[in-house]
Amino acid sequence: MDQLERFLHYDLEELPYVIVSLLIAFTVHEFSHAYVAYKFGDPTAKNEGRVTLNPVSHLDPIGTLLILIAGFGWARPVPVNRFHFKNPKLAGVLVSFAGPFSNLIIAILGFVIFYGLLAAGVGPDLPFFVQPFLNVLINLNVLLFVFNLIPLPPLDGYRIIQDIVSADLRAKMTQYEQYGSLIFLILIITPLSYYTIRPILDTGIRFVGDTLSQFFSLLFF
Repeated sequence: MDQLERFLHYDLEELPYVIVSLLIAFTVHEFSHAYVAYKFGDPTAKNEGRVTLNPVSHLDPIGTLLILIAGFGWARPVPVNRFHFKNPKLAGVLVSFAGPFSNLIIAILGFVIFYGLLAAGVGPDLPFFVQPFLNVLINLNVLLFVFNLIPLPPLDGYRIIQDIVSADLRAKMTQYEQYGSLIFLILIITPLSYYTIRPILDTGIRFVGDTLSQFFSLLFF
């Protein structure tokens, strides 16, 4: 057990909470992409069975394993065909933002439940797993919200920028996208992450988490 724990980003005690939270976070994230794309007229994801809350349709084995080991990862990308959109720029931005936004909503719901239970005075009577599960659910979804908004391919933040810029700049970005993806992988899997990706994540997670915590603390107490 000790050897296994060395390879994990999380303690073994919280691993069940992480796995359940991952199933929720990744599934809702990818479903949101697929659902919004479908609502804007693109049936591609729906035709591939991605407009569903079945986790099997969305989980990526490597991305899921990586988040257990390194603390961040990804699910299976949702296929999107922009040519089906009447307004490709607006629809593209909303489809890309839908995934991270869904993680923020889950985190907010976690805070509402957590502070709501405390305000109701039922905290001591709750099953032992409720508070640690809510903590993991909130932290993991805040992480995914911040992580996916980093403007590097293949993340949602990059897709949002692609749809905001001019058509000429978008074409140039697409031309060099493969190199951006390579840079992204290098930044994740090498010690460079401690000087690039991790500081961004730490700052963003701290800001979002503290802001939500302070807001709901004031709201409930």
